[in-house]
Amino acid sequence: MSLTTEYLQGRGVPFELVPHEKAFTSIDEARALGIEADVVVKTLLLDTASGHALAVIPGDRRLDMKLVEEVMGDRHAHLATEQEIERDVPGIELGSMPPLGGLLKAHAYVDPEVMRHETVVFAAGVQTESIKARTQDVFRDEAVTVAKLTKDFAEQLG
Repeated sequence: MSLTTEYLQGRGVPFELVPHEKAFTSIDEARALGIEADVVVKTLLLDTASGHALAVIPGDRRLDMKLVEEVMGDRHAHLATEQEIERDVPGIELGSMPPLGGLLKAHAYVDPEVMRHETVVFAAGVQTESIKARTQDVFRDEAVTVAKLTKDFAEQLG
């Protein structure tokens, strides 16, 4: 049992644990599971003036740091380095960060596109397991701010 599954069980969140081939990115994870990449949630650790925060976005999108800076009111917010992740988030393998701020002791900023899905799939903290659960169950009782963190293709052109 992983830290992530223990945490979800402790919160009473129903979920399905899905083993798969080793995946380092959300796109690899979607491919390994045979599902669309937008259903897979990508979680990125951010360094901010007030400590770590999580950015939770659809797996087929890219984080827009200008939007992150606006939402957080912190123009120095940036992605944590691999060394910082390994140091500050023990027990979680690189590339497999779950979107659970309560587990990781970090506030989660969730893109509204994530919340539009009935269910989400996300890394379970290890590169060979994912979790499938109802979106509302995952984020219930978690400290989250729903805010636009990505632009769709049309917005990027304009």
